[in-house]
Amino acid sequence: MPAGLTPIAAAAAEQESSNFLVSPNLGLMIWTLLAFGVTLIVLNKFAFPAIRNALDKRVALIEESIEQAEQSRAESEKLLAEYRERLKEARVQADEIVARARKNAEAYERDSSEEAKAKRAELLEQTRRDIEAETRRAIEEIRGEVADLTVLATEKVTGRVLSDADQQRLVDEALSELDFSSLAGEKR
Repeated sequence: MPAGLTPIAAAAAEQESSNFLVSPNLGLMIWTLLAFGVTLIVLNKFAFPAIRNALDKRVALIEESIEQAEQSRAESEKLLAEYRERLKEARVQADEIVARARKNAEAYERDSSEEAKAKRAELLEQTRRDIEAETRRAIEEIRGEVADLTVLATEKVTGRVLSDADQQRLVDEALSELDFSSLAGEKR
């Protein structure tokens, strides 16, 4: 209680001081509304546009980031599909290469086998011709030796030298008696 005031006056002063904020006072309300209006105008003029611009920029940045993420995802999916397609093509090409190599190997093996058979047949034919030629040559040598031996034997037995006509006749008779066909491999 303040000094010099009566208890009633003190109570009234205390009641008046505690109620001025709660009790409607027209002057205070006008000044409060006027301060609120000026504050609102200043905020609308300076603060709210800056806040709105910052929020708009943030929204635009977020939308751009989302759009870029979508584009990146779409591009990644496209690249993945392209990679898978190339991988599939590479597998097909690898299979084709293996198939061609297998066919080439089989053809080479077949050709080599046929070539070896032809070469073997050619070598056998050449060997047979060589054997026949050697056999004919050997038979001719034997005939010559037989003729010479026949002439010598006849000259020793008869003690005289035979004429060319006699020698030829004697050789022909001796050779006709011999069978050279078995030496030549001929059939009778």
